[in-house]
Amino acid sequence: MILDNGVIRPMDRFLPSARALAIAADRIAGGVGVHESALPSPEVVDLAGRCVLPGFNDAHVHFAQWAAAQREVRLAGLSSSADAFARIRDAAAHLPPGAWLRGRGWRAGDWGPGGAEPTRAELDTAVGDRPAALVSRDSHSLLVSTAALALAGGDLETPGGVVERDGNGGPTGILREEAAWRFLDRFARPSAAELLDAMREGQRIALRRGVTAIHDMDGELGALDLHQRLVAEGSLQLRVLQSQPPSRLPALRALGLRSGFGGPHLALGPIKVFMDGTLGSGTARMLDGSGIQITSRAELEEIVREAAEIGYPVAVHAIGDAANRDALDAFAATRELWELKGLRQRIEHAQCLHPDDLPRFAELGVAASVQFSHAAADRDLADERWGGVLEGAFAYRSLVESGAVVANGSDAPIEELDPLAGIRAAVTRTLDERPGWRTEEALALWEAVEASTTTPAWLAHEERRRGRLIPGQLADLVVLDRDPFACPADELAAIQVVATMVGGRWLHNPPPWD
Repeated sequence: MILDNGVIRPMDRFLPSARALAIAADRIAGGVGVHESALPSPEVVDLAGRCVLPGFNDAHVHFAQWAAAQREVRLAGLSSSADAFARIRDAAAHLPPGAWLRGRGWRAGDWGPGGAEPTRAELDTAVGDRPAALVSRDSHSLLVSTAALALAGGDLETPGGVVERDGNGGPTGILREEAAWRFLDRFARPSAAELLDAMREGQRIALRRGVTAIHDMDGELGALDLHQRLVAEGSLQLRVLQSQPPSRLPALRALGLRSGFGGPHLALGPIKVFMDGTLGSGTARMLDGSGIQITSRAELEEIVREAAEIGYPVAVHAIGDAANRDALDAFAATRELWELKGLRQRIEHAQCLHPDDLPRFAELGVAASVQFSHAAADRDLADERWGGVLEGAFAYRSLVESGAVVANGSDAPIEELDPLAGIRAAVTRTLDERPGWRTEEALALWEAVEASTTTPAWLAHEERRRGRLIPGQLADLVVLDRDPFACPADELAAIQVVATMVGGRWLHNPPPWD
């Protein structure tokens, strides 16, 4: 196949653009200068001026949760609690008696200045005696109804968790961190069959948005087994790097399986560790002493050592400046062990950094796996809660200029699985009608696209197989209706995905196109 008469952006610094691209089987066969005699009886696809980029690679997504969320009550972006509970009430009215109501996306901060968090009493008025579980926008808090709470029989407390209580000592219905996740795991998760069905549809949505590969961070929820089932039935179309929780390290050691083990569509990824909570739930661990510690620096050092011994990098969730400092300190203390093995360590989110810690990512060789869309979505909360430490908040330009490796993901379902929106947020620092926020930390378009295509492939040790449109690499690509590098920043929002190819096969909207 030859893609001709368009703008090819290989994302290779030695080849910024080409007019045509040749594909043989599942690989890129050539670029500039390719003509029809290069391959036997090639199919020629007329791009008609459209643009081709490497397929988008989401470096941080909770895929099963995001897929399931497409079928749940969606509460993100609502401007008042009244609107949220009206939507909940309407959804409950369409469910059979006794069925769980699940939803996601609420955030009291979206309901106006000083918005009060919801309570189970308010939820009960909308759902009655139905069990209901509503995950917050940042996935670190959970609102449950009285009927749902009754299932736990009062067993709600757990280390690393918070159970919010009213003046009488009773639970308000809000659970945070480990308490929220434990409750979900025990009572409110969809079944494996429901998740698999949602994931099949979720792949189709992802492909429509130009996504060809993901780093799935839901290892602790059994996502590896779910993806393996899709492989077995021949329906896994995305390329998946699957994280694993620290609790799996003994089993991985016994099996002798290193990170990277797997096939063309599913491979073992990093060990995922939580250091703290989030900005939205008020549980990010800060140098001022606020927040929650989920994993200590000493515990992380031990995990990094154990993982390195058997060939696994570690992906560390760190939001607050204290959590990020502890993560960097742990990587520094263990550097001789993991650096020798060529492991590519990473900190997920890296949302608030003390200025002294910004250059340490590059100095240590630790990647910042961030989410560009968070800077736009969380700007008001950051102004409110981190006003005194904004210099190091969502500091993408500072990280890049320091020499750090920066990869981009969506963190879906916390934000939408939409790489074009993330790229736009990196460049403009806004996703709504407001001016950009802290635009001194904006990235150039090339940097944003590179962080969303080639860098995640590098983090997966796949840079020789995919991530660029050069000869020998996998033909994973996206066709856009226009060239983003030729668009003014205010027109980036208008760009549309036309088609998506994985391994030389059109998996979304094959040509010809109108």
